Amino acid sequence: MSVREKLPRQAILIVNTASRRGAEAFDEARAKLEMAGVELIDARAIDEPETLAGEVSAAIDRAPMVIVGGGDGTLSETIDYFLGTNTVFAFLPLGTANSFARTLDFPLDLDGAIDVIAHGEPRKVDLAAINGDYFLNNAALGLAPVVAETVPQSLKKLLGRTGYLLWAGWSAASFKAFRLKIEDERGTHRLWATEARIANGRFHGGMELIESADLHSGEVVIQAVQGRSVFGLGWSYFASAAKLEARKGTVREFHGTKMRVTTRPRMRVSIDGELGPETPFEVSVIPDAVTVAAPRTS
Repeated sequence: MSVREKLPRQAILIVNTASRRGAEAFDEARAKLEMAGVELIDARAIDEPETLAGEVSAAIDRAPMVIVGGGDGTLSETIDYFLGTNTVFAFLPLGTANSFARTLDFPLDLDGAIDVIAHGEPRKVDLAAINGDYFLNNAALGLAPVVAETVPQSLKKLLGRTGYLLWAGWSAASFKAFRLKIEDERGTHRLWATEARIANGRFHGGMELIESADLHSGEVVIQAVQGRSVFGLGWSYFASAAKLEARKGTVREFHGTKMRVTTRPRMRVSIDGELGPETPFEVSVIPDAVTVAAPRTS
């Protein structure tokens, strides 16, 4: 889209107050959005996460832009409703990792996020899907779903990403590698893995791990951390965080528009931090699926 295009000036704000910073940010966000020139048709603080999807679905019919406040799980849970509509998806990154915001080069602070919503540009992005469940950024097999399922909420709220890393280190002691099979248009690929990332965006757990993933590529990337050693998984994370050349040798990547993933044993996938279905499952992508509020390009 042209950088001369502008975002709508009317919107509905919906904030998941169960997200890490949602409750404390709601009143401030509402006031600052109005001050920035965004007319709020409605503003809702949602303290029962199970009602969030219904609120967003109803809001899409009432406003040209809907602003969703929450973490990556909240954003992916609600993005499905924007598919096939002209409503702009805007968001406030109020979670722990905020991986989608990082992928989009979106400010993580409230003032910066509001500035983008008020003065940014509409931009089309791809959506990836697992068994037809669409998501914005990243899904994972391996240690990540174990951490997502077992991490104490108090630790997550208190320490954020550091809490996740501490719990991941604790959980790794009993974690075992798995057999991974990926079927794509080029054939069938089998390997031992300690983690597999199904990526629409570059960031996973707040770290830039899948550098080849692109929100505008029309492809989804499956990046597998090869081998059977949990220490090897730790080395892969370290090498990626430090941008060492050795990081490329710790992973194997598969690119495509449709792939089938099988594991032995069967495993659950986490989708942007929320638990999803078990393997086997189908992975797919829809290019230019939704319009998001994005920072202006130079």
